[in-house]
Amino acid sequence: MDLRQLRYFLAVVDEGGVHRAAEALFVAQPSISQAIRGLEKDLDASLFHRVGRRLVLTPAGEALIPAAREVMHGVELARSVVDAVDGLRSGRVVVSCMPSQAVSPLAPLVGRFQQRYPGVHVSVRAAATTDDVTTALRVGDAELGLIAHPTTVPVDAELTELTVHPLQTQHYVCVARGAGDLPTGSGPVRPQDLAGARLIVGQVGTGMRRAAELVLAKAGGSAAVVEIEHREALLPLVLAGVGVAVVAEPWRGLAEAAGLTVRDLEIPEALAVNLVHRPGPLSPAAQAFLNSATTAPISAD
Repeated sequence: MDLRQLRYFLAVVDEGGVHRAAEALFVAQPSISQAIRGLEKDLDASLFHRVGRRLVLTPAGEALIPAAREVMHGVELARSVVDAVDGLRSGRVVVSCMPSQAVSPLAPLVGRFQQRYPGVHVSVRAAATTDDVTTALRVGDAELGLIAHPTTVPVDAELTELTVHPLQTQHYVCVARGAGDLPTGSGPVRPQDLAGARLIVGQVGTGMRRAAELVLAKAGGSAAVVEIEHREALLPLVLAGVGVAVVAEPWRGLAEAAGLTVRDLEIPEALAVNLVHRPGPLSPAAQAFLNSATTAPISAD
């Protein structure tokens, strides 16, 4: 077994097939296939089943993924430690993040980091839920994660197994097409003020969904009319007059730039945003990102 075989194996897993893996790695397809066969021979186990034109992981293949990522991470860590002897001029840090936290604090954090370390590549892996972030950390898809946890509920057991660095608290706002779609005035909107409102909500398990459910419980006659998985659809749906959205305050700037009306929402819930990682040493690039992120606070709006 060698590193090349593991790298090719993970490329097939991540890209969804030999052809795409070959394109991503700029190698010939037969080289990928030969490496996979060699790895299977060394391990004395089949890693993929062929179903039609698709490759499907076997149980052995599934089991190999986290171990292979751990090995490749170790190699990358070794290289980056040596490179960092003369200063952090290159490297790579992967951050798993949900959409609202990608708007803030991640965007300004990346901007700050890139100003100081322009040679370090930052890769952002999308996550739909907190579970997606913790899974990415556990299997080695990401070294750092941004997690937003409701302030009114106990911390998940999975988070207690991670090293947690608090960054900021995000409150909620209402976003509507125009001022006429919200109660009169300029102060915070109460849930009962949204009686009869049509709400655009997020997936179950997201902070956006939880906040919307708090509103629905107190706003008589209100209803969730659209559930979205892709946050990119959020503002276009509001602009189209489909309904009102309850979102974390980092969305305020984008919503106002789009000409939408934004008001603070008066609910007891907020999001505690943390930068998290698995216990143990980080690569120099990830450690530098962590240091940069925790040195000075980033505004939640």
